[in-house]
Amino acid sequence: MSGILRGLSTVRSVPVVRSVTMSQRANLANRAAKDPLGPAETAIGLTLFSLAILGPSGWILANLESYKKKE
Repeated sequence: MSGILRGLSTVRSVPVVRSVTMSQRANLANRAAKDPLGPAETAIGLTLFSLAILGPSGWILANLESYKKKE
């Protein structure tokens, strides 16, 4: 059994050793966007992000009394 585990550990460690030699580069753009966002797209994006962040906490606060009940 220990031989099998030793074999699995060497198989799993090989990709980790190989990835050290790879260099990572960030994709940076130094130009303006091809199609700039309009005010409607910006408003929709900000609304969706705020709902995604504040929605779950608002749900919990709105239903706090039902969470306090012990059934």
